Amino acid sequence: MTDDERFMQRAIELAKQAAALGEVPVGAIVVKRATGEIVGEGYNRRESDKSPLAHAELLAISEASRRLGGWRLIGCALYVTLEPCPMCAGAIINSRVERLVYGASDGKAGSCGTVVDLFAYPYNHIPEIERGVMGRECAALLSDFFKELRLRRKAGRSEPL
Repeated sequence: MTDDERFMQRAIELAKQAAALGEVPVGAIVVKRATGEIVGEGYNRRESDKSPLAHAELLAISEASRRLGGWRLIGCALYVTLEPCPMCAGAIINSRVERLVYGASDGKAGSCGTVVDLFAYPYNHIPEIERGVMGRECAALLSDFFKELRLRRKAGRSEPL
């Protein structure tokens, strides 16, 4: 197992925690590249927190910034199970994340090349990007979640998954 796969596996574990709460299963971690230390973690909590800002990436970036004592995450990599949306891509740029690794592409909001590529613009910082790491596993989490959600709604059940 490569380092990228090992770190993505942790992001997948966090995505599963989100799913257990009835949240869309997206997980993210921030890793210091020099040491391999995980300095931030997050999973989707938009429903739980009742906030459109509670994306996995934003939560992981916020925790990493607090732990490292600053908003610049130079020398850090972000691993996320789903291609970041425009808001999260902006946070990646603004926090100076050095490397982005994601699993599944997002055909509805993916902003790293699927719907739009925000990193193709001449911003002051552009991360290295690695796409599709454990992509099948990440995509399966999402498709299984939404399949179960549709079945529950069809059966008239609204309790969390």
